[in-house]
Amino acid sequence: MSYRKTLKLICGFAGGSAVLFAAVTAADSRGYFGEQRGEAAGRWSRFTVLQAAQPAWTPASHTPTPTGHAWDFNWDKRDPSALTNGKKKKESATEDPSSEQDNGKPKATRNILLIRHSQYNLSGNNDKERILTPLGREQAELTGQRLAALGLKYDVLIHSSMTRATETANIISKHLPGVDLVSCDLLREGAPIEPVPPVTHWKPDAVQYHEDGARIEAAFRRYIHRADPTQKEDSYEIIVCHANVIRYFVCRALQFPPEGWLRMGLNNGSITWLTIRPSGRVALRTMGDSGFMPPDKLTRT
Repeated sequence: MSYRKTLKLICGFAGGSAVLFAAVTAADSRGYFGEQRGEAAGRWSRFTVLQAAQPAWTPASHTPTPTGHAWDFNWDKRDPSALTNGKKKKESATEDPSSEQDNGKPKATRNILLIRHSQYNLSGNNDKERILTPLGREQAELTGQRLAALGLKYDVLIHSSMTRATETANIISKHLPGVDLVSCDLLREGAPIEPVPPVTHWKPDAVQYHEDGARIEAAFRRYIHRADPTQKEDSYEIIVCHANVIRYFVCRALQFPPEGWLRMGLNNGSITWLTIRPSGRVALRTMGDSGFMPPDKLTRT
C-alpha cells in the first residue's frame, strides 16, 4: 500500500480520535510510513497525523451558547423595587421614595439546610409502619452530629409530618438543644411534576401530580424566599423532608427547569444547603452532602 493511500485511509477515520490513533499505530507498525518515505517518515509523529485529521479549534465552536433566560430577581415576589400586590404605593410630596424603598429592602441572608430523612422500613403497609430502620437511626445520629459540628446558630427545625421524617428530626434535635421543632403537612413526600425524561419504574397518575404538585409548590413558596425586611441577622433553618421535595426545591430556587428534578439523587440523611441573598440571588452550597458518613452507612432508599 502506498503512503498516500495509507494516509487517505487514516484520515477517513477522523470522526473518532481513538479509532484514528489505532489506525496510525497499525500503519506505523507495518512500516507503511517508512517503506514509502524512508527517514522522512520520522518527521510524522503519530500525534501530528492525529492532529492534522481533527477540525480546527476556534473559540466560537467551544463557547457554550446562553439559553437566553435571564435571572428573575423577583422570583419570590419580594423584590422591593417591584410593585406591592400589583398596586403602586402612594407617595406624598414630602416623602422620599428612595428612602422608603431602602427601608423595605431585606438586609439578612437566609440559609436553608434541607435534610433527607434516614433509611426506613419499605415494607410498611402505611405511613405509621414505615419507621426508621436501625441503620436509619444511626444515619440520623450522624446527621445531627454533623449539623452540631458546623457550629451554626439554628433558628428552627421544620420537618415533614410523615413518620420517617418526624423520627429523623427528633433524633437530630437531640444534638441541637434549644432549637424549636415544627411539623408541616406541606412537606410530605409526593409527585411534584412529571419528570423529563420520563421513567418507566415510577408513574403516578395525573391526579397525583395535580394534587401533590400544588402542595409541594405551596411548600416552596412558604419556605424558600429571601428574608423579610424586618430580619436583622442572617438565619439558619433546617428542613427535614423527602428526596422529591428537596430536588424540586433546588430546581425551582436555581430557576432550572423543574421537570428535571428526577435527574438528581440524594442519600438518606444527606444535607443540601441553599443560600438566599437579600438581592434575591440564590446559591447552592452543597447538594446531597453525606461525606460525613462512613461508606457502609450510605443508602438511598
